[in-house]
Amino acid sequence: MRVLLLFLDGVGIGKSDGTINPFFKAHLPNLRSLLGGELPHSKLKRISTARAELTPVNATLGVSGLPQSGTGQTAIFTGVNASKFIGKHFGPHPTTTLRPVVEEKNIFQRLKLAHKSVCFANAFPKQFFEYTSSGTRRLTVTTLSCQFSGVPLLTGESLRKNEAISADITRTHWPKLGYPELPTVSSEEAGRHLWSITARHDFTLFEYWLTDHAGHSRDMNFSVDILERFDGLLGGLLGKFDFANSLLVLISDHGNIEDLSTKSHTRNPVPCIVVGGKRKEFSAHVQNLTHITPTILKFLEV
Repeated sequence: MRVLLLFLDGVGIGKSDGTINPFFKAHLPNLRSLLGGELPHSKLKRISTARAELTPVNATLGVSGLPQSGTGQTAIFTGVNASKFIGKHFGPHPTTTLRPVVEEKNIFQRLKLAHKSVCFANAFPKQFFEYTSSGTRRLTVTTLSCQFSGVPLLTGESLRKNEAISADITRTHWPKLGYPELPTVSSEEAGRHLWSITARHDFTLFEYWLTDHAGHSRDMNFSVDILERFDGLLGGLLGKFDFANSLLVLISDHGNIEDLSTKSHTRNPVPCIVVGGKRKEFSAHVQNLTHITPTILKFLEV
């Protein structure tokens, strides 16, 4: 069994209204096919098909206010209810109080201690490494988890060899970051690259944060492009996916892009989509964000 975790930042289950919810304006043939022609919305929060299980997941974690990335992602990647731990939602980065929790409990650390092969598939440009070497403490939960657990962050060279995935999927912005020789790829090709990476590890994570960025922009055309780019990656990935021996788990930390009528996050449930031979068993264990890491550990026999 291998697990691929697709983390989409800022994706909730909203209204089936294409004037505010870009999911219902974008062309998403691969996601719709996976979900039997449907998309989740406020009146259809659960979908079960021959290939996938979609369940709504509580992102509020029993705390008032709007969910935020720092606490939401800590809950996803450690299994600890970070919002209750510090008494509030907080983001975009984890608080100083949460850093020891991330260090001890993060999923990379726990899998490595169990001698499992792990990979954070995102590629990072040289500017990011200059930023981290300056001693900054303002890191996301995912990059902080890698730093604490000794998981190497992949570089532009890894991306050139198709051994990493660009955060924007198609590598459009890399020439502007000082990589003029790096060719762009289609979303579908990036999806095939992601499967090649996944096939070599017990656990692989790919993080797509542009969904949250698009939600804050309130730009419908930009949001549609971001979703269609991800749908292409999903199509390329599923074309190679080993449904019998692998699990694909898609999760988000809070709602945002599903409601462009507001610039803020939402309290909407987030979708948990599980694909693979044991999808029903996995989905049955997940009701809120704190259940993702423990369930992955269980299915990887940790």
